[in-house]
Amino acid sequence: MFHVTINSMDQLRQLLTNYIQNKEMILCATASNPRDRDQIQKLRIRPVLKKEELLYQVERFAGTKVYHQNLNPSVLLDQLTEAMERDFRQLELETECHRVTVLVSKKGKMTIKEKGKAPQKQETDFSHNRQKQYILPQDAPVPFLVELGVQTPEGAIIKAKYDKFRQINRYLEFVRDILPHLPKEEGKPLRIIDFGCGKSYLTFALYYYLKVMNQYDIRVIGLDLKKDVIKNCQTLADKFGYDGLKFQVGDIGSYEGSMEDVDMVVTLHACDIATDYALAKAVKWNARVILSVPCCQHEFNRQLSCDALAPVLKYGLIKERVAALVTDAVRAELLEAHGYDTQILEFIDMEHTPKNILIRAVKKNHMKYHAGAKRQGQLTQLEEFLHINPTLQKLLNGEAE
Repeated sequence: MFHVTINSMDQLRQLLTNYIQNKEMILCATASNPRDRDQIQKLRIRPVLKKEELLYQVERFAGTKVYHQNLNPSVLLDQLTEAMERDFRQLELETECHRVTVLVSKKGKMTIKEKGKAPQKQETDFSHNRQKQYILPQDAPVPFLVELGVQTPEGAIIKAKYDKFRQINRYLEFVRDILPHLPKEEGKPLRIIDFGCGKSYLTFALYYYLKVMNQYDIRVIGLDLKKDVIKNCQTLADKFGYDGLKFQVGDIGSYEGSMEDVDMVVTLHACDIATDYALAKAVKWNARVILSVPCCQHEFNRQLSCDALAPVLKYGLIKERVAALVTDAVRAELLEAHGYDTQILEFIDMEHTPKNILIRAVKKNHMKYHAGAKRQGQLTQLEEFLHINPTLQKLLNGEAE
C-alpha cells in the first residue's frame, strides 16, 4: 500500500496521468464531500465506448438535477483535477489493478492512499446505455423483498412492483450519501427511529443496507399507529433474525421512548403536521441525520393569505401546491436555523407521485449564532408576508405540545 501526504494538485494530476499513459484504465471514480453543497454534491465517472472510441462519462449531481458529459481522457484529467482543487475534498478511484483514495483537508493538504488489487477477470460493461446498477440486486433474491412481494423467490423483480423497487433503491442512495456522518464506533450502536413506518418497505431496506450490507451495529425502531401492520412487520423481522429491528405501536406527537442518543430520524409520508412533530423531536434529540418525505400538507393551505399573490392563490389547485412547497421550504430553513445543513431533493420521478420531495438534514459540527438568528429573522418576515404560523416553529420554540 502506497500512502503519501502532499500539498500540490500537480502530483494528483501526475498520478492520474500515469494510469492513462500506462493504459491502466480507470474503471470508476467518485468525487464527494463537496465544499459547497448548494453548488454541487458529487461526480461519478465511468468509461464508455462510443463508435469504438474510449471516453469517460461524467455524472454531475447538482441540486435535484443530474448532468451527463462524455470526455476524452485528457479533458477528464483537467476537469477532475480542477474539481478536486475547487469543489471536493474526497476522491475514490478504482483502476484495473489499484484502488486510490484522495483526501483534501480544509487547509489544502492532500493525502493519497494507493492500494494494489488483483486484476479484474470479468468483462467490464462499457456500453453507453447500460442497465442501471441498483444498490439492491435485480437478479438475486433479497429475503425481505421476496416476503413483501417485490421479488420472486428466484430474485426477479415483479413487474407491478418495479416502481417500488426503484423507490427503495433511490432511498438507499440518499442513505449511502450520509454514511460519512454515521461513523462506526465500537461498543456504541447507531440508534435510528422511523416515524410512521407503515408497511416498512423502506425500514427493512434501511436495516438490510446498514446491518447486512455494511455491517453497522444498529438499533432501529419503527413506529406506527396501525396495530395489525406493526404486528406483521415485527413477525417478519423476527423471521429473518433482525434482532436490532423493533416495531412499536405509537403516535409521533406523544412518543418519548428511550432514545436518548438518536443518530438518525426518518419520517416518510407522515401526514400533515405529523412530519413537524417528528422533525421537532429529531432536533430535540440532536440527531445527526434527518430524512423526511412529507405527505399531505394542509396547514399552510388553510392559513395562506397574501394580497400581492391573490391572482395566483385564487386558484385552489395552485394554492394547494404553493402551500405545500412553502411548507417544505420553511421546514428546511427552520432546520438550518437550528444547526443543520439541509437539502431539498427529488425522491422519485414526478410521473409516479407528486409527493416527491425529500428533506435531508445533517447536523453541523458548529454554527455561528448570528447565522441562525439571521435565518430566524428572514423566516419571521416571510411568515408575516404570507400570514402563516408554522407548527414546527411553535414546537421548536416550546410554544406547542
